[in-house]
Amino acid sequence: MSSGFFGDIQKIKYEGPDSTNPLAYRFYNPDEVVAGKRLEDHLRFAVAYWHSFAWPGGDPFGGQTFDRPWFPKAGGVDTMELAKLKADVAFEMFSLLGAPYFCFHDADVRPEGKDFSESAARLDEIADYFAGKMKQTGVKLLWGTANLFSNRRFMSGAATNPDPDVFAYAAATVKSCIDVTKRLKGENYVLWGGREGYETLLNTDLAREQEQAGRFLNLVVDYKHKIGFKGTILIEPKPQEPTKHQYDYDVATVYGFLKRFGLEKEVKLNIEQGHAILAGHSFEHELALANALGVFGSIDMNRNDYQSGWDTDQFPNNVPEMALAYYQVLQAGQD
Repeated sequence: MSSGFFGDIQKIKYEGPDSTNPLAYRFYNPDEVVAGKRLEDHLRFAVAYWHSFAWPGGDPFGGQTFDRPWFPKAGGVDTMELAKLKADVAFEMFSLLGAPYFCFHDADVRPEGKDFSESAARLDEIADYFAGKMKQTGVKLLWGTANLFSNRRFMSGAATNPDPDVFAYAAATVKSCIDVTKRLKGENYVLWGGREGYETLLNTDLAREQEQAGRFLNLVVDYKHKIGFKGTILIEPKPQEPTKHQYDYDVATVYGFLKRFGLEKEVKLNIEQGHAILAGHSFEHELALANALGVFGSIDMNRNDYQSGWDTDQFPNNVPEMALAYYQVLQAGQD
């Protein structure tokens, strides 16, 4: 059933390089076979729920610029009805694009509750709604994750927070998100430590925070096995932002962390072009290194503006750069 948001737009199809239709694929044909695989099997494209439907169009110097029907009105309250409207539009877009997968944070898909139990109940409710949409459309979940960075409770970290109550809250949140990911047959679960780092060393116990991060990740892996989740646990490296320094700085740093805590066979990496650039690397370097170390798991496919100095999350339209990255993806797929 149409949400009405996209008007009379029809399903986007491959029409070839000579097409003048702006709502057609000119180069991507999911059924074309390259190196023995369909293109859709080389790269399992997933639409990110947060940028596509939750981002308000702001930047560090200004607030909301987008007016979406699922956003609460000024001074209004976010509701489950709005969350379901957002889901209606999201799954319609996935279908129009022919996108085989999607991915989400818990905070993208449900309003924050008054306490943990209400937030978890709302996540369960929207997961049931997603399950119906997934059955109806055939769209699958590539991965789920928990937002452990936006709420002010996480200002000093989640896994590395000095307050044990926040550590416990973060652990419970991840548990609920893994449960939902498993229920929706998600193929991976991602951890991104946006607040796992420091602003100043003057109030930071590096040894203790590293130990806490290692303990937290071991708990995640133990729980994965306890409930029989068959997906891969992924860490997404990033050097900084919002913290000045993040402990999951780059591929090499995360691999060293995994080796230290005996998790290099349990956890792989979700590598983002923008984060590679912030760390002073090329995208292809990070992909090649992850493959060489046996921890290449997935990619967050975007690009950064090389002059901005922060994570801009733009579409990856630099063809020479992407060709080098895709070469590494093909190499990894052959191993």
